[in-house]
Amino acid sequence: MATLTAPVRRSTTITGIERDTRTKQVLYVFGGLLALLVFTVPLLWALFRSLQPGAVIVDPPDPATYFDMTLSNFTVLVQEGTLGRSIGNSLIVSLCSALLTAALALFAGYGFAKFRFRGSNLLFAIIVLTMMVPFQAILTPLYLQLNAMRLTDSLFGLILFYATVHLPFGVFVMRNSFTAIPAELEDSGHVDGAGTMRTLVSVLWPLVMPGAATTALYAFLASWTEFLGALTFLTDPTLYTLPIDLVNLQRGTYGQVDYGVLAAGAVVAMIPCVVLYIALQRYYVRGLTSGAVKG
Repeated sequence: MATLTAPVRRSTTITGIERDTRTKQVLYVFGGLLALLVFTVPLLWALFRSLQPGAVIVDPPDPATYFDMTLSNFTVLVQEGTLGRSIGNSLIVSLCSALLTAALALFAGYGFAKFRFRGSNLLFAIIVLTMMVPFQAILTPLYLQLNAMRLTDSLFGLILFYATVHLPFGVFVMRNSFTAIPAELEDSGHVDGAGTMRTLVSVLWPLVMPGAATTALYAFLASWTEFLGALTFLTDPTLYTLPIDLVNLQRGTYGQVDYGVLAAGAVVAMIPCVVLYIALQRYYVRGLTSGAVKG
């Protein structure tokens, strides 16, 4: 009797496992579609709004005109605005601040992870605590400092400001990235005769590249969309970044805003962010999770 019932039990077990697997697959697909809708619907809605005339955007929905599409908003944005100059300024500031933040965070994270000195843990804790301080709280002291250095109304001064604000997050990510690397790899580099910089570049850099890409991507996106700091440090219209230029897209009397042109400008502003995030998303996720699990 036992030999007859054993295959039945095994078949029942296999059927239960297959059912659980299919349930997990369905839940996974459902969760992926839900996340896709959450992230893509706002982007598609912004694109749809940018193709509508400004009057249609502000007026109550009218089925007769609600789906009228036009490229006039982008035409006005290119012909009458200073879009090209502001995009160029934003690219210079965002790329330079991203590279500077990633470079400084790379060396600082390496120092905190691989070198032990008195007060290192306390100093790192202070750096992490600064992440909880909104940059608006230190905006005035930083402005006074940069003004004393004659770096206000300058793209270089704005780059230094963004690098200062984003550096604590970068140090946190890079320190975790270096901590997750076994010490034996670094020791093997020293045994082969490589110095500290050679070991960092040849041995450790390929392993911490996701963390560096995460830091650079975070600094770029935050600098690209930042408004208050740029408005505070810049007064020359030729140096305005894209967020300031979009706010200045006001036409008519009494500050009347052309929401169609503004929506078109917002779509132009989000294109580099979407493209860059899609291109580096695998590094971004790996960099954020580095150091979370140590094998």
